[in-house]
Amino acid sequence: MTEALDPLTFVAPDVPIDLDNCAREPIHIPGSVQPRGLLLVVHEQDGRVRQASQNVVELLGRPVNAVVGCTLTEVLGPVADATVRDQLADVPDTRVRNPGLVRVDVQGAAVDMDVVVHRPPGEPGVFVLELEPADGIRPLTYGTTYEGVRDAIAELNRGTTLPELYDLAARHVRRLTGFDRVMVYRFDAEYNGEVVAEAKRGDLEPFFGLHYPASDIPPQARALYEKSWIRLISDVDYVPVPVVPALPQPLDLTYASLRSVSPIHCEYLRNMGVRASMSISLLRDGKLWGMIACHHYAGPHAPSYGVRAAAEFLGVALSLRLIAQVDQDALDASRRSSVILARLVAASRDEERPLAEALTADDDLLDLVPADGVLVCADGEFAGRGRIPEQAEALVHWAAEAAARATDTAGSLVPGGPSTSTSAERGGVLVLDQLPADAPQTPGVAGVLALALPDGGAVVWLRDEVIRTVDWGGDPTGKELVQEGDRFRLSPRRSFDLWRELVRGRSLPWEDSQVSAADELRGHLVEALFRRGQREIRAAQAVQRSLLPARMPVLDGWQVTAHYRPADGGRVGGDWFDVLRLQDGRLAVAVGDVTGHGLAAVGAMGQLRNAVRAYMADSASPARVLHRLAGLARWALPGQMATLVLVVIDPATGRYEYSTAGHLPPIRVGADGVSWLRVLGSPLIGLLDGPPAEEFGTVAPGERLVLLSDGVIERRGESLRVAMDRSLGVLAGAEQVAVPGDVDGLVQALRDPESDDDATLVLIARG
Repeated sequence: MTEALDPLTFVAPDVPIDLDNCAREPIHIPGSVQPRGLLLVVHEQDGRVRQASQNVVELLGRPVNAVVGCTLTEVLGPVADATVRDQLADVPDTRVRNPGLVRVDVQGAAVDMDVVVHRPPGEPGVFVLELEPADGIRPLTYGTTYEGVRDAIAELNRGTTLPELYDLAARHVRRLTGFDRVMVYRFDAEYNGEVVAEAKRGDLEPFFGLHYPASDIPPQARALYEKSWIRLISDVDYVPVPVVPALPQPLDLTYASLRSVSPIHCEYLRNMGVRASMSISLLRDGKLWGMIACHHYAGPHAPSYGVRAAAEFLGVALSLRLIAQVDQDALDASRRSSVILARLVAASRDEERPLAEALTADDDLLDLVPADGVLVCADGEFAGRGRIPEQAEALVHWAAEAAARATDTAGSLVPGGPSTSTSAERGGVLVLDQLPADAPQTPGVAGVLALALPDGGAVVWLRDEVIRTVDWGGDPTGKELVQEGDRFRLSPRRSFDLWRELVRGRSLPWEDSQVSAADELRGHLVEALFRRGQREIRAAQAVQRSLLPARMPVLDGWQVTAHYRPADGGRVGGDWFDVLRLQDGRLAVAVGDVTGHGLAAVGAMGQLRNAVRAYMADSASPARVLHRLAGLARWALPGQMATLVLVVIDPATGRYEYSTAGHLPPIRVGADGVSWLRVLGSPLIGLLDGPPAEEFGTVAPGERLVLLSDGVIERRGESLRVAMDRSLGVLAGAEQVAVPGDVDGLVQALRDPESDDDATLVLIARG
């Protein structure tokens, strides 16, 4: 999600910029452009120029006062005006038609120029036109642009590891653009960058492996990188060209390729010895997660628009390929951990042995999550594997309590001492690579990954301290005081020589895949404790908590909230729901109801829920998932009946598809009213013997989908048809639908106060 920037946090455009305030510099409204081209702001209706960059006299041979107020036809000629109008006509995004090629008369000589147009944010009725001298192959088409990167795309498709893909990208971008150095940065969760690949001139010192602090790219700069894929500074010593006349509210130049950049950034580049720079954003789900940075040292360097278009094309392709590789690596790790998990689950079901002993009989726990040691506390017994330091039990008790208190919070220690550390708590899982001050100090132990189990038990992996080095491109805390006349200001660091930090007191960080595997094991262990005869209510509640989502996915423009209430004031029944983000970015939401209550129902619920997740791993259609689930239930749960509704939504378009097995369909709440989606009439799980029906539609902005179990709307002595009709009237007048956070109030409005059935409701709201 692109970072939202509050305009009130920006300094005024005329305030001098230094390191104290550069993070609040309004770089999207600089009021000036780079001089390699010219910029015109034109009224769309009458074609008159409202503003122009002052260098029109150099590039067009006409003073700026002879351009502002004139029509575009008078400035560029009728043919050029027609070209620009064609670029603007009937397209919401003009980038698909950029650039146009125009021939302009400059003091009697015909000059070919690239013309790029866009509509600036927040300025209805005007468009921005940029002109640069044309160079390279013309016209630019998909074919000619693709030809420049065809070999790179082919090699990227053959790459099988992230380091290989990074290296290919650096080499091909350098070959394409001619920069002296091309680096690929990868950002961590706090936007500290690491150079993971580079291609360079042979005489340049290597930057590979160096780290750079997040402060090198302030938040407002990251926001621009997320909106515009490519940015060129052809000469860091350029003199900004004002856009005149100046207006009270400067024009937003977010999407202008000529946009002037921060003087602090140019100073930063000069301090590095860089004379020209270009960057290509690498995005994941619209968020900046990496960057290709190009540096030139020999002098100014201005790749043609065609080369930049090809480089941007390569950046888009690389983003997609890197994301695919990351997802594939995660899938491979998940498959490997699934084999180990299966063995651990089998061991946990050996009720002839204490659970702690069964889990530590071999190295499976250490194979699942690599660590120096692991300790299990279950049913009041301790057992360990690997290196277990003395007095470790106190640390285990502390970790168990901390994991049991865990909420959906996360934090990290940022460079400052520029060492990286991670600390997170989520749904009964505690993750630390540095012990806090309140933890029992166990000599040699620095990292803890702990799973909370019922009744104060835990599984705790321990990692020893690893003294390691982090290499930075200069001291990231280094600043210099510079005098300019009678004013002093802070300047960016001038040395980018290797600055090495020695990191102590931390373990190797826990990888996300390892934490996910441990989290999955926790659900199985809770079930194992249940099978071993824990008290029915506490065990059932623990299983229910482990199976229901610990958190809802966060999607830009969407909100998902849920209500779950078990039957009989706390007994876990057969109702369940699940919300998960699929690998292709879509959102899957399931609501099910297993017949019966108590331990048998929750056991069946867990198996069905996990099976739905497994079948959704390859992004199958809802109907396909239900068909496969029905086959599994007939084999593994003979005689068990269940209902289920499954909806899959594409957040980008709002398109959904759903299927049901004996369950109520979703309810759509829109501007035109409230209605049940079509009842598909498929049999229950347990009776379903073939693919169920499937339906498609679109959730428009402002609309909601409501998925619920029959316990929410059924009342004694009332037919289901009457209950369905009554619920539509309730939803039509319910304020809680417009305020998605209050799903409890919505259920209260729908439900029979005397009902003792399970009640589950999931509200999906599109903003």
